Amino acid sequence: MLKLSDVFINYDSISAIKGINLHIKEGEIVTILGSNGAGKTTTLKAISGLIPIKTGEIIFDGKKISGLPPNKIVSLGLAQSPEGRLIFPDLTVLENLELGAYLRKDNIRPDLEYVYGLFPILNKRKKQLAGTLSGGEQQMLAIARAYMAAPKLLLLDEPSLGIAPILVKTIFKAIKEINEKGITILLVEQNAQAALKLANRGYVLQTGKVLLEGNAADLLKNDQVKAAYLGH
Repeated sequence: MLKLSDVFINYDSISAIKGINLHIKEGEIVTILGSNGAGKTTTLKAISGLIPIKTGEIIFDGKKISGLPPNKIVSLGLAQSPEGRLIFPDLTVLENLELGAYLRKDNIRPDLEYVYGLFPILNKRKKQLAGTLSGGEQQMLAIARAYMAAPKLLLLDEPSLGIAPILVKTIFKAIKEINEKGITILLVEQNAQAALKLANRGYVLQTGKVLLEGNAADLLKNDQVKAAYLGH
């Protein structure tokens, strides 16, 4: 469904991504791990068209998307829940969800009902300004807003960052349910253990390069991963 081939990305004169290759098959959950500055968010932004790539190619669902504007990429079936959530604080919860579906021409009501079932607190707070929600509730809204774009592939950037542990469980359960509905997921996550337990496969980035890749179960047992990300 998604393939990055020899992708390089620069920020001014700094080389941020140095020739990474990765792929995601339809129906998978794939996670990207790495320390701060490894290039995880940069990779997601490039896939979404938010930053340009220097060289290489990004193919989504059989189409080259590198070089396309973000709105065109969303219309092809790829949506992102960004790091830091970036909800619209002065709009209501419902208005945020409706904006997620802005490019759609079909009936969005069934998907609204679905995300309200997935995150019942959003239904209770649908008329409330999004900026008054807790951090965990805002994260639920960010994921739900991305879902409202009806994506084939959902990019999730640090969904558990800064969230109370009890809400992290709710969010990871929701990610699994969304995947079981047939939506492929690329997950960037600082909670490596939770991510690898959820994912099918994983990539470990280090200073803009793929250091390791493999099945999630194998990466959980890998000594380098244990030492760097699992506290062993």
